[in-house]
Amino acid sequence: MSTMRNIRRIEIRPADPDDVLMMASVLVETWRSTFRGIISDAYLDAMTVEDQAIRHARRMRAAGVFHMVAADMATKTVIGLASYGRARGMPPAFDRELYTLYLLEEFQGAGIGSALVRSVARHCQDAGASSLFAWVLAGNPNRVFYERLGARVVGRGRVSVGRESYDQVAYRWDDLAMLSGAGNAAM
Repeated sequence: MSTMRNIRRIEIRPADPDDVLMMASVLVETWRSTFRGIISDAYLDAMTVEDQAIRHARRMRAAGVFHMVAADMATKTVIGLASYGRARGMPPAFDRELYTLYLLEEFQGAGIGSALVRSVARHCQDAGASSLFAWVLAGNPNRVFYERLGARVVGRGRVSVGRESYDQVAYRWDDLAMLSGAGNAAM
């Protein structure tokens, strides 16, 4: 008996205001599936799509902040997102920061997250940036993803989430040309 693999066409593209609610849903679902047991259940359970939609709508209007989405072309739904812009709180040598990268669990491992990062790297490189970094929770089970894409650990810090403080790790890509050229942005 053979099984047929469900192949979907995924488009990586700049986000638009119509995507905000779907982006918020991806964020909430991803946080709950990834950070359960790491971040308090009370915090995760209190997250709402509506609050995240307001936050994303506000961030989409902020100067210098960009959003990319991975959209399932068959269903016209957002399944992943990335946001990025000027580095916050790091030395000037860090040109750009990947603020968020979320992909629904069922789509992880198919190269979609890598395509999002490559699209971000391409855009940053086109804007004259030479490096990209991301803060990642130290307890994030998906940290190896950044390492597989060639990022190296360059710092450690703490971040507050709700009423708790968590360890985080800064990953940096020094060569955006290599990162952006590692594959194509559309799947």
